[in-house]
Amino acid sequence: MSDADRNRGADASAEADPEFLFELRTCRWAEREWPPGSDTDGDSNSRPAIVARQLGTGRRRWDTIVVEVNPDAFGQRANFGPRRLDSDLLDVIPHAPADWQYYRDALPNPGYPWRYVRESIHRADDRGILDVRKRNNRIQIRRKWAYPDWVERIVAVENKPDLDASAARNLSQQLEYDVALALADEVWVATRATGESVEPALLESVPVEAGILTVDADSRSAAVEWFPRSLDADAPGTRILERGDSGGEYGSAAARFEYADPEWKADKRLEIAERAYEKGWRSFAETMRPDCRHFQLRREGRTLLPYCGAKGCHQTSSECSGSCPEFSPEPPQWRTNGWPIEGGPGKGIRKLLEKRRERNRPG
Repeated sequence: MSDADRNRGADASAEADPEFLFELRTCRWAEREWPPGSDTDGDSNSRPAIVARQLGTGRRRWDTIVVEVNPDAFGQRANFGPRRLDSDLLDVIPHAPADWQYYRDALPNPGYPWRYVRESIHRADDRGILDVRKRNNRIQIRRKWAYPDWVERIVAVENKPDLDASAARNLSQQLEYDVALALADEVWVATRATGESVEPALLESVPVEAGILTVDADSRSAAVEWFPRSLDADAPGTRILERGDSGGEYGSAAARFEYADPEWKADKRLEIAERAYEKGWRSFAETMRPDCRHFQLRREGRTLLPYCGAKGCHQTSSECSGSCPEFSPEPPQWRTNGWPIEGGPGKGIRKLLEKRRERNRPG
């Protein structure tokens, strides 16, 4: 491939997915220096947190999620292993009794058939996180460990490196949805620092409840331009279903919304936190092709970012797939020439990112 072709490929990838690398840099910054505005030397305001990306609900997905945790309770969460507890397991594990008890007496009514609860009980038993036995043809359960209250706050960050007027209009509706629902405790917008005396993001129509964070890629630092308001995640929320049409004297369509009760919000927040616990933000390798001979990890400070040797650029997650015309599987000899017999450099990259994910879990 010629240099011109490589440059065209780099330009095309930047246009197709310009937020991907910015998103990874934002995640790394948050993991290292959260919360925004704290002393980078580590003052008393620092809060232990785990960082993940591309998580949310069926209606709304956030670019970056920061889950602030209680350190002691977080250490107890490790008893249940690195895999997440999904919504079905969360209907069982936190309610498991300290002593043996018939499962229907011990657990709250799930609102769906009990046979699915039995399936979750057996899955928990297979994972070794619940004691299960049968007495008089009845399934009894007993907890191995109390499930801790490890989640303190959930913060959502939208990444818009180039926050022009058009992007701000689209983002504004998303942030209004977030503020009304109040599923997260705080909502932020992270954008690229311009160095101007007044950052352009402050002049756009971003809801005042959302914070604004400017990230400098060169210095790998971030500055708070506007602090967010704290949202009441424990109160009922408003889910905006349709905004309506304000055209004409009275408008041609009415807005539609529904209430989200606190119980639903609490359940959903815990599900998101559990997914963040399992996934982290380095899971980008799971949707890319590190088994390609051109895939590399390049260091930017202490951050490892994916790099494509064929295209000569940091590739995006959308273009790094089996359909990429430059994809070339690792040669078989790579997997025996100094690499473990069970895999080559691609598996080594996955293991390296997994080790970093484990190392950066607080607790």
